[in-house]
Amino acid sequence: MTTTIPSPRSPRRLRGRTNTELYAWMFMRASGVLLVILIFTHLFVNLITGDGINALDFGFVAGKWADPLWQVWDLLMLWLAMLHGTNGLRTVINDYAERDQVRLWLKVALYTATTITIVLGTLVIFTFDPCPPDAAADLLPSFCQVP
Repeated sequence: MTTTIPSPRSPRRLRGRTNTELYAWMFMRASGVLLVILIFTHLFVNLITGDGINALDFGFVAGKWADPLWQVWDLLMLWLAMLHGTNGLRTVINDYAERDQVRLWLKVALYTATTITIVLGTLVIFTFDPCPPDAAADLLPSFCQVP
């Protein structure tokens, strides 16, 4: 008795199936290209222009995040990098975790860590205040105006 395996290119499709893996694959390619552009521009602006690495300090970041363009730029880098990495690690978990229960808990841990990192990173980018009004004057950076 022989069994035949259907060709992978056969037109038969299971009903109710979605193209989730196709969309995940396309996201990885698009986000990878966009991340390369975002990261190399970020490195060029921060390290090549101006005083280079010697200018990187708290004041530099504070000045940069005062501009909405750089807030959105860094937010895009954070979100794309986290989602890109999470999607890649999800694929590794699917490939190497043999038991369903282990696979489930690894994905729960992955998605929890990703969500926490994205939420906290977004909060830091948009709520960053280098000169909080209630801080002690000796703890403030030199560019803050002390009344």
